[in-house]
Amino acid sequence: QVQLVESGGGLVQAGGSLRLSCAASARTFSNYAMGWFRQAPGKEREFVAAITWSGGSTYYADSLKGRFTISRDNAKKTVYLQMNSLKPEDTAVYYCAAAIAPSAFTIATLEKYDYWGQGAQVTVSS
Repeated sequence: QVQLVESGGGLVQAGGSLRLSCAASARTFSNYAMGWFRQAPGKEREFVAAITWSGGSTYYADSLKGRFTISRDNAKKTVYLQMNSLKPEDTAVYYCAAAIAPSAFTIATLEKYDYWGQGAQVTVSS
């Protein structure tokens, strides 16, 4: 069983930055690929970014490349999402999730993730 707890959300002006953190309880955190997803009001949950167990590979939604950066620290059992140049359309609840051995073709797929955090609200004002 893996418990995930997000932190770092909040209210920021357009153009600003936030860093989300997701702390995991898993004894074998380094076994899991980690992903970030988001869900805006009235919309489906969508893929944001993912990182393999070693941190050697990262994946991003095409629309977010260059603004968002995912990273992880296996010693701290934490994954991060650095969000820069934020826009009002980035407003959403952001969720971190853990998956066992997804392929490069499925790592962006919501259904591949077995464990989810409770979410962190990010609000970007114009």
